[in-house]
Amino acid sequence: MLKVIFFLKSSIDKNGESSIFARLYLNKHRISISTGKTISKERWLFTNNLRNILRLEKEKVIKNALDLFQLNVEKKFIELFKIDPEITLELLKAELGGKVKTNPSAKQITIIEILDKYNKYFKKMVVAQERSSASLQKYERAKELLSNFLKKQYGVDNMEVQDLSHAFIFNLEEFLKYESNFKGKIGIKNNSVVKYMKMYKTACNYSIKMDLLVKNPFNIYDGKLSVKDAVFLTQQELNTIENKTFSAYRLEKVKDIFLFCCYTGYAPVDALDLTTANLSMDSNGNLWIITSRDKTAIRANVPVLAPTLAVINKYKDQQKGLIPQISNQKMNAYLKEIADVCGITKHLTWYVARHTFATTVTLGNGIKLENVSAMMGHTNIKQTQHYAKVLDVNIMKDMQKLKIKYK
Repeated sequence: MLKVIFFLKSSIDKNGESSIFARLYLNKHRISISTGKTISKERWLFTNNLRNILRLEKEKVIKNALDLFQLNVEKKFIELFKIDPEITLELLKAELGGKVKTNPSAKQITIIEILDKYNKYFKKMVVAQERSSASLQKYERAKELLSNFLKKQYGVDNMEVQDLSHAFIFNLEEFLKYESNFKGKIGIKNNSVVKYMKMYKTACNYSIKMDLLVKNPFNIYDGKLSVKDAVFLTQQELNTIENKTFSAYRLEKVKDIFLFCCYTGYAPVDALDLTTANLSMDSNGNLWIITSRDKTAIRANVPVLAPTLAVINKYKDQQKGLIPQISNQKMNAYLKEIADVCGITKHLTWYVARHTFATTVTLGNGIKLENVSAMMGHTNIKQTQHYAKVLDVNIMKDMQKLKIKYK
């Protein structure tokens, strides 16, 4: 945490005294601030930096002033830390001096300009294949929503970041939830709103790194994602679909694509990008799919299981990718038909395949959570826990020991 140490400058003024400065330390960084007080080097050393019992009234006054100075520094630090735990010493110094800026341009920059700059940077990452074009579209959509809010709430096209109050942030959240209009639909669900707000925060953090901003107005936002149980198929439901043969080619094709994702865990955008170039044989003769997630560029390598290989062989050399191409909209529409034919009442979507891989196919068969996380291309275990729900069969295996004990 913050540490404050007072020291004496080596330069001497016309009265034979030197200025007392405070050196602030935080996370291996340091910065110096003038206290506005002076004292002779002899008295500073004689009183052990004013730590000894003081006799002179002047030195007592200086000591009290330094104590008050330190108290104000620590108070301001705590105040800023509550807003943003990643507070910098530069911002703390600026706040103490009443100058909340480090760059002249910080005063003029607007919130739309910040989003434009970040989206331009994000586009470069997309071109370099470090992020997905779908994610860029979401950031562009976030900018459009913010622009609509500015026009409706304030009657302006833009606003300087320094003018964004706490009320602005929470009015924006309210607008997104209940008043925004997209394709004729009014309002956005909580989780999407939280993600949009995080996008604004990310864009502002980028501007801080580029010395365009000093502090992030979106740091006060505390919205939380609503964690919902992921829909997945049980082994019996998965077998029902797998064993069903459809006379309609379109349904048979969708079934195969769905099964491919159930046994690999790939999201739709990643599955459609796979080609034979992603197939690799290891030294033990095991076939792997080697790739990185389009969304995050995180490695997501998965061993090829027998059902996966069957789909690959079935459509081999019939298209560029490992599986046939299809739009997400058509895929989900046809999956609804498949669910009806197979007597499955769950809302079947393409993403259910990913959930099924995490639960029924992997965890349900004893695969460790960290290995599931690696195959799904997650950055941390918490993401996997959202998908990988504990199955009743696993609970029963653990409880068998107790059943035997109490029999």
